[in-house]
Amino acid sequence: MRQSGILMHISSLPSDYGIGTFGKEAYKFVDFLKEAHQHCWQILPIGPTSYGDSPYQSFSTYAGNPYFIDLDLLREEGLLKKSDYDGLDWGGHKNYVDYATIYKNRFKVLKKAFKNFKKSDMAGFDDFLRENDRWISNYAMFMSIKDKYKGKPWLEWDEGLRMRDGSALWAYTQEHGDDVMFWEFLQFKFFEQWKALKKYANDNGISIIGDIPIYVALDSADVWVFPDLFDLDENREPNAVAGCPPDAFSPTGQLWGNPLYNWDAHRQWGYNWWIDRIKWALTLYDTVRIDHFRGFEGYYAIPYGDKTAENGEWRKGPGMELFDAVKRELGGNLPIIAEDLGFLTEDVHKLLRDSGFPGMKVLEFAFDPREPSNYLPHTYAYNSVVYIGTHDNDTILGWLGDLDRATIEFCKKYIDAEKDEDIPKKLIRAALASVSDTAVIQMQDWLGLGSEARMNIPSTLGNNWKWRMSKNAATKKLAKEIAEISSIYARCERL
Repeated sequence: MRQSGILMHISSLPSDYGIGTFGKEAYKFVDFLKEAHQHCWQILPIGPTSYGDSPYQSFSTYAGNPYFIDLDLLREEGLLKKSDYDGLDWGGHKNYVDYATIYKNRFKVLKKAFKNFKKSDMAGFDDFLRENDRWISNYAMFMSIKDKYKGKPWLEWDEGLRMRDGSALWAYTQEHGDDVMFWEFLQFKFFEQWKALKKYANDNGISIIGDIPIYVALDSADVWVFPDLFDLDENREPNAVAGCPPDAFSPTGQLWGNPLYNWDAHRQWGYNWWIDRIKWALTLYDTVRIDHFRGFEGYYAIPYGDKTAENGEWRKGPGMELFDAVKRELGGNLPIIAEDLGFLTEDVHKLLRDSGFPGMKVLEFAFDPREPSNYLPHTYAYNSVVYIGTHDNDTILGWLGDLDRATIEFCKKYIDAEKDEDIPKKLIRAALASVSDTAVIQMQDWLGLGSEARMNIPSTLGNNWKWRMSKNAATKKLAKEIAEISSIYARCERL
């Protein structure tokens, strides 16, 4: 089925409290998507973010980000009063998230909600803990200990807690059980609100495309609880870390810093950790985009402690053996998108073909006039998802500002644009007109925004993941425009 959707993360929704949430603006955005005759809402990972605020560096592969819990919904439950949060500082700019200010104030408010929650009948809480017992207690303890150590990574905790000594964990739980329960409460409310929003989206014909990173953060409950599944030394420090080699865009490569997997251990355990992870993701989303798919065929390993990615080496990944195990357990026709970008070899192309998953096409990669490109629309296969740019790319306007004249002229010829200013709308039409089964456009591009609205510049810190949409930017006029263009190219019913 031909379909189209919009890419915008939860954090980018408008709100009065510094960051997008699962509240009324999220429901309004679903209404906008429906009015625009879109089928999909693509978001970024929704896990709790750590240093650098990246959704791709999370404290857990299972937990949700407490920032997305809507405070007004907690007030409607009687867990907060408006005065508990209405007058607080949530950052000084309506179009950007101030993560430091939110971190300082949001947890104070959530602790008030928790205090009131304990006075209530706590309906459903015990059931939630039972249903999620494989991860919730370990995650809540991890966050509680981390909080007591004032945010220090688990590798810097006292040895008993760092090494998960049973008596040390028991003693901690006895002394800090209420604090552990607070972190469980946050997950209870997060998933309660998320499931309600997802149901509303699904009931209105909107499916959710979610995102899981291939790697997990070193400072995460996952590595703390399952160190044997990662390539660590006897002190539980990484032997090597993840990244990408140097290329034309990054002369020293990309140093991500995530621990690598011990694939032999995963194989011995029948890939159960990955099966559980994908199964969980498929309960949260309708379709799952797996980030850095090429890393399953071969991955780049950088010596731990290096300051750049220049001295890494390629190592063999599990390949199709992993996905065969996943399909045996979860079924053969899984709704998964493979993010097959980066340095691709024939072995990576074969893995994608063998998996049957749709790969990704990015128009901003297409228009180098010096060489042919399989990102040009005439090369696409049906089983693919086309983007103009993703969260790691600039907006169309920002991208155009960085192009040389020859590339711009080739782009104009290809998409039949008469003037430079015609390019943005023509590119959107080129994506929607392509044979790719699914087309996803960043909301920033529908709004015609420049580099000020870029979500992420890879391998940089301090100014990413901040953009937020202005209130009332998603207008009826824009919805009508999106619907009409989508209809022309059979991405929705004929209007």
